[in-house]
Amino acid sequence: MAPVDVDVQREVLLPADGVTFAGELGIPASARAVVLFAHGSGSSRHSPRNRYVARVLREAGLATLLMDLLTDREEAEDAETARFRFDIALLARRLTAATDWLHQHSATAQLPVGYFGASTGAGAALAAAAERPEVFASVSRGGRPDLAGPALRRVKAPTLLIVGGADTPVIEVNRLAAAQMGAEVRLVIVPGATHLFEEPGALERVAELAARWFGEHLPRGIPSP
Repeated sequence: MAPVDVDVQREVLLPADGVTFAGELGIPASARAVVLFAHGSGSSRHSPRNRYVARVLREAGLATLLMDLLTDREEAEDAETARFRFDIALLARRLTAATDWLHQHSATAQLPVGYFGASTGAGAALAAAAERPEVFASVSRGGRPDLAGPALRRVKAPTLLIVGGADTPVIEVNRLAAAQMGAEVRLVIVPGATHLFEEPGALERVAELAARWFGEHLPRGIPSP
């Protein structure tokens, strides 16, 4: 598959858990690595915040994969019961399946992998990273890394935790999680930002921090021809 413009993403289908999930793969010219996004509860690959961050990463020369972690039926059930949003083992299993897909897909097979997790998706991303040593770096936005539980101690990927300065409970959760991690970890607090980083300049700061972290920690792979 030929490289695409940073504004263009291709629809892909990813098998996991006996079902198929929709995803959007964007590969800029001469992509050096690929970042897989793990969305939080109540969100999907259409999240405008993660889509914005993904676009900035593509501008920085990183391929991106945004995917749904729940089927339509599961999302409908979760909206009523919250049954799936905290099933970190399920979400992490689907992330590892997507990671396998990236290793097998011709356009991304030679690209190192990083994870970007938001809210509960950050816990799933870290739980998956604990099982996959080939994940080279991880970034959490307003995340719940604590949901990864004992897996935090097994994460080897350098991890950046980004939290809004006005998101007080999540700040403490991230501090406690960082103290449990043996990997390189950095906590950055964005002043004045709330959980969704909706304040002017807040999301831009998240994207800037993420692009820099991945740029420093993801090795350069071989772009697809």
